[in-house]
Amino acid sequence: MPLKQTLILAQLYPEQMNIYGDRGNIIALAQRCAWRGISLKVIPVDVDTDIAWETCDLAFFGGGQDSGQALVANDFLKKQGAKLGNALEDGLVMLAICGGYQLLGHYFLTHDGQRLPGLGILDVHTIGGKKRLIGNCVVSGALEKPEKQHALPFVGFENHSGRTYHGPKVRPLGQVLVGYGDNAEDRKAGAVYRNIIGCYLHGPLLPKNPQLADHLILQALRRKYDASVTLSPLDDTLELQAQQTMVKRLGC
Repeated sequence: MPLKQTLILAQLYPEQMNIYGDRGNIIALAQRCAWRGISLKVIPVDVDTDIAWETCDLAFFGGGQDSGQALVANDFLKKQGAKLGNALEDGLVMLAICGGYQLLGHYFLTHDGQRLPGLGILDVHTIGGKKRLIGNCVVSGALEKPEKQHALPFVGFENHSGRTYHGPKVRPLGQVLVGYGDNAEDRKAGAVYRNIIGCYLHGPLLPKNPQLADHLILQALRRKYDASVTLSPLDDTLELQAQQTMVKRLGC
């Protein structure tokens, strides 16, 4: 009998960076792993936590209010930054939402001119705006490079005042069909680099988009065990019906 597969997931600042149901992403990953007999161990990474990033397989960094983001930003850069950055360059699988996404970029320039540094692992930067970008959204995206895969619909909910702009070292997660996207200008939504996905899609994202949840799990398993690993299929009839209902409701 093959050994049971085990994944370790680090959740960054679960108390401060958990808004609009982002904790539901952890629940979705854990449940989809459990249905397949995969053990998922979740390690909370709080302020001043020591963690061996090289032992982790997945990481999640949720969104938070501006006050929560300010509380963790210094710790994130000084305590976790260098070792986390090395792990991400080595292929650590990560999903970052909203504030977590912003902190992975080069910097956040607030609307009053204050420049807040980020980790710089994602080639993006964010500029604060006075108007919040709020509402349901639909993104046409691809989990692999677009030329290798047909576009899929991702659904979510966005609520952000920061406008995030992409550099050449990232590719967009997808194109906005409904909503604002990263900056309400170029129709780009989310950024992908190595095994990192950053975006503004709350909701939570993964229960609404089981294809994306499975993509993260599969990338982590292949990195840890073998590139030929596959996932046993699940019956996602209800999940996909709910996803398509939202897509149609929003006019796509």
